[in-house]
Amino acid sequence: MSRIVFEKHNHIAILTLNQPEQRNSISEIEVVEEFIDSLKLVDEDPQLRCLIITGAGSAFSSGGNIKHMLNKEGMFAGEANDIRENYAKVIQRIPQALHNVNIPTIAAVNGPAFGAGCDLAMYCDMRIASHKASFAESFIKVGLIPGDGGAWILPRIAGFGRAAEMAFTGDAISAQQAYDWGMLNKLVEDDKLMDEAMALAKRIVKNPPQALRATKQLMRSGTTLPLDSLLQMSAAIQANLHQTHDHFEAVTALIEKRYPDYKGE
Repeated sequence: MSRIVFEKHNHIAILTLNQPEQRNSISEIEVVEEFIDSLKLVDEDPQLRCLIITGAGSAFSSGGNIKHMLNKEGMFAGEANDIRENYAKVIQRIPQALHNVNIPTIAAVNGPAFGAGCDLAMYCDMRIASHKASFAESFIKVGLIPGDGGAWILPRIAGFGRAAEMAFTGDAISAQQAYDWGMLNKLVEDDKLMDEAMALAKRIVKNPPQALRATKQLMRSGTTLPLDSLLQMSAAIQANLHQTHDHFEAVTALIEKRYPDYKGE
């Protein structure tokens, strides 16, 4: 059975964490390899315009495998220097790869998202959750820090004060509280989660694929670049987009009052 299930629905990809008996933990090297391979498939497919990530079973992801921590197995094996290298080679590859995916990403959070699972949801561009979801930056509960980059992404999503509360207490918050804190785009009934995620994805993929990828690149760069650098980058990207078939098609379709037919060219 695949640890990661990868599906395509026209221009939309769905990636499902598929170890429900382990609550979709993501600290095993095999899981990380499959996850990274799936993201590579997404990046290499010019037909894809949006990615949805969700979990099988009752959990989105429990993050690190607690039994492996206890038994010092897998990425938690060895002395301090070994574990430091393991983090770089295993779990830290997920936020780096997900951050660099070149199309919009949606987390469809179906249940608890704890530790690295919480951060995985935060690294997506958008989040839709069911009422069964909950979120915890729970590393402190096992005497650890967010080793997967959570200290970088969570303050950007929840704000520093709320991220600090989550990280310092390790307590879980409900989906409703996450929505109230601005961490979610939408909160939906449990049986409507994937329908709502697909509906959002379909609204996104109606747009020109080159412009979508460029917008994603620009927004990610905007989290670290100063304004003058971002403006220079924007001008360079815009100049290229003005030369594309899809830009001409979009403008023409608006004038002719018809639906555009984008080619990704």
